[in-house]
Amino acid sequence: MKVEDVEKIYKKISEQMSSIVVGKADVVENLFIGLLADGHILLEGVPGIAKTYLARNFSIALGCDFKRIQFTPDLLPMDILGSNIYNQKSGKFEFKEGPIFANIVLADEINRAPPKTQSALLECMQERQVTIEGKTYELPKPFMVIATQNPIELEGTYPLPEAQIDRFLMRLLMGYPVNKEEEVEILRRRNVGEKYSDAVVSAEKINDVQKVVRTIEVDEKVKGYISDLVIHTRKHNDLLLGGSPRASIALQEAAKVRAAIMGRDFVTPDDVKSLITPVLNHRLILKPEIEIGGKSILNVIDEVTSAVHVPR
Repeated sequence: MKVEDVEKIYKKISEQMSSIVVGKADVVENLFIGLLADGHILLEGVPGIAKTYLARNFSIALGCDFKRIQFTPDLLPMDILGSNIYNQKSGKFEFKEGPIFANIVLADEINRAPPKTQSALLECMQERQVTIEGKTYELPKPFMVIATQNPIELEGTYPLPEAQIDRFLMRLLMGYPVNKEEEVEILRRRNVGEKYSDAVVSAEKINDVQKVVRTIEVDEKVKGYISDLVIHTRKHNDLLLGGSPRASIALQEAAKVRAAIMGRDFVTPDDVKSLITPVLNHRLILKPEIEIGGKSILNVIDEVTSAVHVPR
């Protein structure tokens, strides 16, 4: 498989998704980037904007196994990971897999589960494995967690700790349809019946594509540009917490995928610039007095991008 094949596969995915989901092309692109970069995605938006519908159709288009977990206050770690069940016929305990054993796992309203349950995802997201009573089970490949959360309804929720938020490659902010035409198109499609996408690739093919992405070249100047951007966040006067080296790695890996889906075997500064907001917006923390003043993380990211010299 070559870089040109990655571009063709992305176009198939994009075309299939556009026939099912109205708008959200940028979200679909970043979901695909997250998958090929072997990362996880945090989808944030108000209810009713098709976060779950988008994630389900994305997994179907990929030809991947999909599981949805509704996070609630009474959800236990074993409800996600699985547990050992006693088999009366064999007289032995047998491991029964939980819904985490899928290629694409939707953690719906992840912040509604208590910290103990949220932490059950940490090993899965970082190590791609589950450990139950000292025995380790590998998760299927590819593997990606797509978590959703509602940014306005915070009563009865448990905010994700910074250590867990940092494990998401990107946070994608989903909003309402951008214009009246999109809203009307949603109504038209709904009127003819809900439709789901067709599989245009397979899980095995995605694994092959991930291998191609790892070969994408990143010039030393581009690496320096990534480093300058992240280091600048640590020095910014309005930030309490800047980006860590994990942020630099995430930005590089995401940029490599974007280069591949654009048909290139090398990363450009434009690849980096287009991804700095989704990769960094959940990793930075404003100082309290700055947040009270009305300034946002997005404003700070724009300032950082403008302040750092772009290499030729």
